[in-house]
Amino acid sequence: SGRTPPSSLFILGFEGQTAPPAILDRLRQDALFGVILFSRNFEGPQNPLHAASLCERFDVVPGDAPAVVSIDQEGGRVQRLNKAPFTVFPPMARLAQHDPELATRVGRALGEELRWVGVNVNYAPVLDVHTNPKNPIIGDRAMGCTPDGVATRALAFLCGMEAAGVRGCGKHFPGHGDTAQDSHLTLPQVDADRERLFAIEVAPFAAAVRAGIGMLMTAHVVYSQVDPRPATLSSVWLDEVLRRRLGFSGVILSDDLDMNAVAGPNVGDVGEVIVESLLAGCDAFLLCRDPDRQARAEEALIQAAERDPRVRARIKESAARVRRYRQTLLAPRPDRARLATLPDAAHQALVREMEAPGA
Repeated sequence: SGRTPPSSLFILGFEGQTAPPAILDRLRQDALFGVILFSRNFEGPQNPLHAASLCERFDVVPGDAPAVVSIDQEGGRVQRLNKAPFTVFPPMARLAQHDPELATRVGRALGEELRWVGVNVNYAPVLDVHTNPKNPIIGDRAMGCTPDGVATRALAFLCGMEAAGVRGCGKHFPGHGDTAQDSHLTLPQVDADRERLFAIEVAPFAAAVRAGIGMLMTAHVVYSQVDPRPATLSSVWLDEVLRRRLGFSGVILSDDLDMNAVAGPNVGDVGEVIVESLLAGCDAFLLCRDPDRQARAEEALIQAAERDPRVRARIKESAARVRRYRQTLLAPRPDRARLATLPDAAHQALVREMEAPGA
């Protein structure tokens, strides 16, 4: 029928240390956005050559638009390749006290190691502003406590990482820095007024859009003064603010739809959530673990598309954005010669520079 398969909008995670045949089949049919890798997918203690062999397995897509082979490699407590011989970077909050030029060099070094493994997308930089000391989830992942400080360092980091051949994804729009709950466990709420949200939370995202960032990830957070639905399901945030007001033309990616903030009983089944998110303006969907939820999400989109022309139109529009983004990616082809040189002395020196007291 020439219809776009909804799975072409999915980035899937999986259990185990081998590439699942079902995922490889999807990639060969060009019917998947890509995969996300976690520490659980790598042999421990982490073996760079195993990681390279795994990434390389995903290089089976026909044509000129490689699949996303992605990872959360921020530094600090969120880095999936987090043991020697890889460089273990300190939390990015350390960059706040240094010149932004250091952020560029750190982004480049971190990007190089991912590139050597075969990863082509990293879910970084964090664009959240650390404003709430009770925040259990962002804290030292943020690159500072002011919008300007965060924007300057995050975009310098992005520039370095993309120069190394790894595309970035800013997160968590419109800002997760003022929450007091963890969205992996529950649905956080921020009661700040609109003016404050735009002046502080949204400002680094606006700067990233102006700088041409290609992908942004949503926050599973309710901003009660703007919309009672979480941002991932909010056309106010995704369409009115991000698309129209900020002028973002890249890919809007949901945060993980397996997280309790959107998987809990108060939001709806994954099938309802994914349709609502698509109609609100999300282009692509992270489903990090559960194959059953992945299948239910896909089936829900197929059924919704059959009966609702708006869903068909949104799938088509999002698939075009996803395709354009994929055409900017390097294929997941590792550099085993460079991996053999790990640990990298210059990258280790950057860690010491980050940890030194700044200006």
